[in-house]
Amino acid sequence: MSHSLGVVTPELISFEKPLQLERGQTLPRYDLMIETYGKLNADKSNAVLVCHALSG
Repeated sequence: MSHSLGVVTPELISFEKPLQLERGQTLPRYDLMIETYGKLNADKSNAVLVCHALSG
């Protein structure tokens, strides 16, 4: 079994549309940094989202 992460691709996605937060504030714009590891399979069933702000 290989312990390599394979291809790791970081990407910055910028959103210009305002984001309404639960407590009433609004972010006028925001950036999201993502990393992809490996390749998405044909039926896209190997995708996992981890939000580090919520994971401790």
